[in-house]
Amino acid sequence: MMAKDEYSSFVELYLVEKNGSDYLKQAVKRASDCLIMAPHGGKIEPGTSELAKAVASEDHSLYLFEGIRKRPHSDLHVTSHKYDDEEAIDIVSEHAVVVAFHGRRDRDDPATVHVGGLDAATRDAIINELALEGFNAAVGCGELAGEHKNNICNRGSRSSGVQLEIPKSLRNDLLSEPDLFNKFSRAVRKAIV
Repeated sequence: MMAKDEYSSFVELYLVEKNGSDYLKQAVKRASDCLIMAPHGGKIEPGTSELAKAVASEDHSLYLFEGIRKRPHSDLHVTSHKYDDEEAIDIVSEHAVVVAFHGRRDRDDPATVHVGGLDAATRDAIINELALEGFNAAVGCGELAGEHKNNICNRGSRSSGVQLEIPKSLRNDLLSEPDLFNKFSRAVRKAIV
């Protein structure tokens, strides 16, 4: 079971938390049909911002919401199907392909990336490319399926998107091993071009 979020919406979060001291947001629109995002970036789900930036590079649009203070994960985490940040909704709605990076606990599987969302073609292409590079990847199920129609990744112009749920141990490995990080981000980039 996942920890309960401190806030059920960004409306609630913005009444208490301060931009620049508690969180930072970044939205960069580029001439691309693809948006890469880390909706729980920075210290909320470490490693997801770095992956989103690497995959977006200078080609694809980018959205980041980053926790910048060390604190419990749930403090700034707004569940993906309740993600009501207007800037995120606006930039997502302008893109046909949306790929969101998330972190998950290792639980009993510290290696498998669960890939979900309603964009089955892109989801399957990402799984395939990751597998070709030697990463464990599978279709997400249950709370990792990303199939809620209001999930921020599914609110693009095609009403579908993809979310990657990456286990903590793998994110730590990616951040500490540049070659592995580059291999992972290249595989995802290859699947979305």
